[in-house]
Amino acid sequence: MAAGYIFFSCDSPTATTPPPEKAIAQTLLQQVDSFSALCKTLQTRVENTAAGQDQLQQLLLQTRVAYKNFEWAAEYFEPAVARFVNGPPVQEVELSGQVFEPAGLQVMEAWLFPQYDTTRKKSLLEQLKILQSACSKFKTHFGNIDLFDWQVFDATRLEVFRIMTLGITGFDNPLTLQSMKESAASLESMKKVLAHYTMMAHDTKDGPGEKFEAAGSYLTTHTDFNSFNRAEFITAYCNPLTTSLAQLEKKLNIHVIRYNRLLNQDAATLFDTNAFNVNAYVPDYTSFVTDKKVALGKLLFSDPGLSGTGTRSCQTCHQPEKAFTDGLVKNTVLGDHTLLERNTPTLLNAALQPSQFYDLRVKTLEDQSLTVVQNKVEMHGSMQLSVKRLWQDSAYRRMFSAAFPKKDRDGIDTLEIMNAIGSYVRTLTSLNSRFDTYMRGDKTAMSTDEINGFNLFMGKAKCATCHYMPLFNGVFPPRFTKIESEVIGVPRSATQKDIDPDLGRFNIVKVESFRHSFKTPTLRNAARTAPYMHNGVFTTLQQVMDFYNRGGGKGLGLKIDNQTSPFDKLDLTEKERNDIIAFMKTLDSR
Repeated sequence: MAAGYIFFSCDSPTATTPPPEKAIAQTLLQQVDSFSALCKTLQTRVENTAAGQDQLQQLLLQTRVAYKNFEWAAEYFEPAVARFVNGPPVQEVELSGQVFEPAGLQVMEAWLFPQYDTTRKKSLLEQLKILQSACSKFKTHFGNIDLFDWQVFDATRLEVFRIMTLGITGFDNPLTLQSMKESAASLESMKKVLAHYTMMAHDTKDGPGEKFEAAGSYLTTHTDFNSFNRAEFITAYCNPLTTSLAQLEKKLNIHVIRYNRLLNQDAATLFDTNAFNVNAYVPDYTSFVTDKKVALGKLLFSDPGLSGTGTRSCQTCHQPEKAFTDGLVKNTVLGDHTLLERNTPTLLNAALQPSQFYDLRVKTLEDQSLTVVQNKVEMHGSMQLSVKRLWQDSAYRRMFSAAFPKKDRDGIDTLEIMNAIGSYVRTLTSLNSRFDTYMRGDKTAMSTDEINGFNLFMGKAKCATCHYMPLFNGVFPPRFTKIESEVIGVPRSATQKDIDPDLGRFNIVKVESFRHSFKTPTLRNAARTAPYMHNGVFTTLQQVMDFYNRGGGKGLGLKIDNQTSPFDKLDLTEKERNDIIAFMKTLDSR
């Protein structure tokens, strides 16, 4: 973890004006109180059986907006608490195996919209108690723990990224779709927070304040969810806003404590060429990528000697000319014609996810390489035998010594093989598609149909509520510390009406909600990585779009009680489906 400094230098506040971080903390306490008061009012109305449905619904909407006023701080400083306020309405499982039941505003929305489910009265009151408990924890933090200026800048920039990736997609209000109003409230609140700093920098003209105002105005004047132009909002308003925040932070000479995470702290936008850090999920700092590790790893990646038969390498199934897939529905068991259990996923951008495999069973690329090499049906190799063979090869011996310098070396460590292969895979990160070029300011990079497809993807089609922009995988923005899996009801075949028998994550974590749950894969390079799904059941993107448009497995009539993707029909026209496919093709690496 990189070292840094907590202290900063900028114009000092006057004797009568508190430091920005103190004033911000007081504002946060007031906002939490306002949120708490609305929760109490809603509780009273729920307890009062005479309260009408419209009244309860309006109160919930007001409560959501009140939370959005301090969401930037809640999510940054107390993420474990915030998930019980506005987390996704599905079970969450920690690495320890502890299961957390869904809680908070999203859960309540499903009980009050589109109609009030009166059988949930007791449950609603229980949720409101959870919200009140969260308020107490927020107040404890904001009232007793100092905020630092660099954290305020980091947190507010992340909140703008949250609005871009989640807020305007309907992720946390799928039934009410009040995305624009809630996002505008968040921006207005942050504008007041950052005003403390713009005044200190004498940066009141064309600074963050004006850009917050412009972005908020766009949201309040373009409120229709389906027609909202997300491409314009992001490129014309959000990117200039987050760039302005980065510039103001630099102008004030605020020193930042740096740490290893996926989204680089210096990223002015989500689309900067260096926005994402390929070393974010390495086992430790000694595993960072180096050129010599990469050269060694590339050689090992194509070496069939790592397999038990000496006939299969990593590259056999992950072929560079096929976007590091094999183009097959499923590859075969080593030395046999029996099909493997699952389709071969691409390795492009695999470094940008905190867990690997369809069932998320390992955390690092190093563990992934070890698992595959030693898997009896895939490579059936032995790391113990491999280290001996590789040490006997003089060329390999020189390359290992150069990549992993150590005194008096007398052999090769298994971890060195794993890290070399992992380092090579980390170089397969490529965020240079036409979409990226468009988001970086080149309006000629995408056609009108492709832009329309992006807007549909981010809105009406609900694709972006699972495949999160800008990585378009299941790594949850904007902190990018966890990756999600979904139950979408993949059929056994394109013609059969029964679910594929593969249980997915349930084989790893025995939680019923994970039955048939699989990692949300990246859609980058999707046009080059057919066939699709964990079992390769769909051969074209048109088939995939039709599957989702009909409501996934449940929409097809499959018996599945725990589907997490939308199971109501999307009612996308043929033109809309084709536009979405056209957009996905802009995600191909160049």
